[in-house]
Parts: sequence; structure tokens; C-alpha cells
Amino acid sequence: MAQKAHIVGKVEYRSGDGPNVEIRPGPVDLNTGINDVTLSWTDEETHGSAAMPLADFKRYVSEGLITLDA
Repeated sequence: MAQKAHIVGKVEYRSGDGPNVEIRPGPVDLNTGINDVTLSWTDEETHGSAAMPLADFKRYVSEGLITLDA
């Protein structure tokens, strides 16, 4: 079961070798693996997802840019 969270600040991920891409503020679903976290979201009719290293995810949470739902 995915955990629920909210993006409340500037959160970015890297798509392959390309530039960083910002995830829009709002609700996301989280699926945590051993080394990374997959964030999934919906923008109207568009679905997005991004894998992020666990260390980066924890930094965003500690900085208050991602808030975990209870």
C-alpha cells in the first residue's frame, strides 16, 4: 500500500542524464524501496512518477518540502 504525502516546496528529480525536473506541489503517493522512493501523482488527465534516491527523499522530508500524511 502506498503512503500518502504532499509536496509543499521545490522538489526535483533527475530524469536519466537530463536536467532536474520539478514536481508540482500537491498530493503524491509514495512507494519505498531499499534504495529509492517512487513518487506518483496526477495532474488533471496526466499521470507522473519519479524514482528518487532514498537519501534525497529523506533530505526533502527533513527540510519540510515533503510532508508525510498521518
